[in-house]
Amino acid sequence: MADSMKNQKSEGSLTLSHPTFLEAFKFWVKLGFISFGGPTGQIAIMHTELVEKKKWISDNRFLHALNYCMLLPGPEAQQLAIYVGWLLHRTWGGIVAGAFFVIPSMFILWALSYVYVTFGTVPWVAAIFYGLKPAVLAIVAGAVIRIGKKAIKNEVMWALAGLAFVAIFFFKIPFPIIILAAALIGYLGGKVWKEKFLVIGGHGAKPGAQHSTVISDEAESPAHTKPSLIRAVKVCLVCGLLWWVPIFLLGTWLGRGHALIREGLFFSQAAMVTFGGAYAVLPYVSQQAVETHHWLNAGQMLDGLGLAETTPGPLIMVLQFVGFLGGWNQPGGFSPLLAATLGALVTTWVTFVPCFLWIFLGAPHIEQLRGNESLTTALSAVTAAVVGVVLNLAVWFGWHVLVPEGKGLDWFAVAVSTVAFAGIIKWKWDIIPVVLGAGLVGLVYRMLAG
Repeated sequence: MADSMKNQKSEGSLTLSHPTFLEAFKFWVKLGFISFGGPTGQIAIMHTELVEKKKWISDNRFLHALNYCMLLPGPEAQQLAIYVGWLLHRTWGGIVAGAFFVIPSMFILWALSYVYVTFGTVPWVAAIFYGLKPAVLAIVAGAVIRIGKKAIKNEVMWALAGLAFVAIFFFKIPFPIIILAAALIGYLGGKVWKEKFLVIGGHGAKPGAQHSTVISDEAESPAHTKPSLIRAVKVCLVCGLLWWVPIFLLGTWLGRGHALIREGLFFSQAAMVTFGGAYAVLPYVSQQAVETHHWLNAGQMLDGLGLAETTPGPLIMVLQFVGFLGGWNQPGGFSPLLAATLGALVTTWVTFVPCFLWIFLGAPHIEQLRGNESLTTALSAVTAAVVGVVLNLAVWFGWHVLVPEGKGLDWFAVAVSTVAFAGIIKWKWDIIPVVLGAGLVGLVYRMLAG
């Protein structure tokens, strides 16, 4: 079993052991509580922890998995966690990694949603997250630098990263189009200028090579990652039943017109079209939830986005808030709190269950193609484009954190983000102390400022 493997991998005096299932379980639980900052911050945290500190997976293998997740509908950071958990400890590893990426934020956002509908905004919560946001900005900026150093190896990759940034920042070209265009450029470029596009190395085993990570560039993919038709059918059957049976049972019980059923059907549809992350789908979801279904109003939608941005977990968790408000405002025979809780649960379930399907079904084929040069050149270009997209998110996030609308430059945010960035880059501070410390500083600052 993968969770009991003790095979040793060494590089000089460094000895690396395959993590036990319990070790990985503890990490995935911790990640669920510290995964602030939306997809960019979450990917940065995983890169720091999994690649640089724990060395459970090599940088190239990490980027290979990330590039695939970028092409899927749904939250790419959670899907990346599922992918790495599956590589390490088979299906149960992926389930634990993906589930606990969401579970802490699910309970935190439920509590904040209840406080919101009952008492309105809570000043001390806002104060903590006032300090957290600039720290997350520092984490994101560090991710741009680290991923950029690994992915951008020549002037062609620099050009692709720059074009991706310009395309999304200035021309608002949708994220999926940028990624697909980069993949096409990489595929064609690899045919005519291989040395400039074949920059993600380490595919295939190299005799006598030493392993610097548990899942290294040189190692063959684990046996459990081999594609199988029988396995694919089982994955589709199990995930399909988990996805749709609860909706069917609720529909049989409550009738198709109940708010809970309409939420389940609508967000199941949204789960299949959320390419490009939460910001790409939010305009569509907001319009339907506010104007068509009347689950909440526009102001509440904006408040929900603010709550989701300041809690750990994927930003798409804002959909849970929509489900909560939909049940609260349209209880349909239940008490408002029970209907809201069921609405939040149904929405979260149908939003994230499909993510396991996409990974468990597609990842074996992505692993099988890891040594394919055409795929490698395409993914090399995608990785470079992702750097540009991450830079866009960093700039967007930085502008909103450092220069709040109508308030001018926030010198407190500048100071916190500068100190956090220096600590992370120069002194290699751990993510948890940075996040906790920044939240405490924000609380103290707001209390002293009155």
